[in-house]
Amino acid sequence: VVEAHAVIEADAQVGPNCVIGRNARIGKQTTVVASVTINHDCQLGERNLVHPGVVIGSDGFGHANDNGKWIKIPQLGRVIIGDNVEIGANTAIDRGSIKDTIIEDGVRLDNLIQIAHNVRIGAHSVIAGQTGISGSTTIGKHCMFGGTVALAGHLTITDNVVLAGRSEVRQSI
Repeated sequence: VVEAHAVIEADAQVGPNCVIGRNARIGKQTTVVASVTINHDCQLGERNLVHPGVVIGSDGFGHANDNGKWIKIPQLGRVIIGDNVEIGANTAIDRGSIKDTIIEDGVRLDNLIQIAHNVRIGAHSVIAGQTGISGSTTIGKHCMFGGTVALAGHLTITDNVVLAGRSEVRQSI
């Protein structure tokens, strides 16, 4: 499915069972394999590879408690993905709540990663599977995270940080 005003640039490939949302953009020579959803207003740069089952631009987990009832907070941002990025199977990248979720150039994401709303991942970082990055966290350039790393929200991780598998990060680095 390709919705209204979506743009798929030259030499991009979109596989079977994909959904490309309204006003989404897929850059030149990007390959979107099978069963990928790219929601409205999200942008993918050039020469990216997006593996099966990836969801880009779903709503973040934004809720407010109103006298014991959970009220959904509208998620108004986008997901912006740079050039030469690879996104592993069944990874979920949430749209920003107000500002955008951003994945910079050259990032490598393994399978089964959760990237929450308003996260920014710096260029040429690599993140292994089952990692969860909570909302509004900023990760620097050239970082390396092992599998099953958990990051609390609203943190800043500087450039060149290496986190071993199963690490839990509760404070900025």
